[in-house]
Amino acid sequence: MANPPLAETITLAPDTLSLLSNASTATIATLLFKRGYHNAYVQGVVPMGAGKKTLVGPAYTLRYIPTRPDTDPFDAFREQDHPQRVAIEECPEGAVLVMDCRGDASAASAGSILLTRLQVRGAAGAVTDGGIRDAAGAGALDMPVFAAKPSAPTNLTKHHAVDIGRPIACGGVAVYPGDIVLGDEDGVMIIPRHLADELAQESVGMELFEAFVLEEVSRGVPILGLYPPTLPDTLVRFKAWKSKT
Repeated sequence: MANPPLAETITLAPDTLSLLSNASTATIATLLFKRGYHNAYVQGVVPMGAGKKTLVGPAYTLRYIPTRPDTDPFDAFREQDHPQRVAIEECPEGAVLVMDCRGDASAASAGSILLTRLQVRGAAGAVTDGGIRDAAGAGALDMPVFAAKPSAPTNLTKHHAVDIGRPIACGGVAVYPGDIVLGDEDGVMIIPRHLADELAQESVGMELFEAFVLEEVSRGVPILGLYPPTLPDTLVRFKAWKSKT
């Protein structure tokens, strides 16, 4: 089975990322489910710090494998070509650094110093299914950071960085370079790049309808026939509601 088309062959519409920044991960999860994508939610990661803007941007990937004493000595970070350091310095502006730690959060995959550098360079954010050290500092950044949990040990104790810009797994989800990462208080969704434009457009109407439904439920309207809108009158009321918003 072939891999998805390379990211550079799929140009996103100019407003796609902007539209997705107004979509919830719950909405995108439903839209992907309708298309048969049942495993797009990154398991086990949470936002570091509350009240952040929605994370959205193309994935820039970094893969770790388990360490060995001969590959990860204490002075490994002195190497100028160390993949973790290179990833921090080469992650494109507006991209999301997504790290595959095999779901092992017993050691950090990055810390507040590297993440601050990533923010200064203009990255959109970071996602890892490993740990984050200096978690308070990471959580205080303006840039959204998602991780499995705080974890003090350096990555060298468990994680050996090997690949940049290759397909990875993060939280049990396949992530291809250039896939669109969307993160909010509910977690992180991975959107296959070739679906990003249509999901962005469709999310606008879905978010609007759900805002209408929430108002209806809050004023006492029963859920049956409202959500989903199986009663014809529901769509009539929705149309009238839209005309006033």
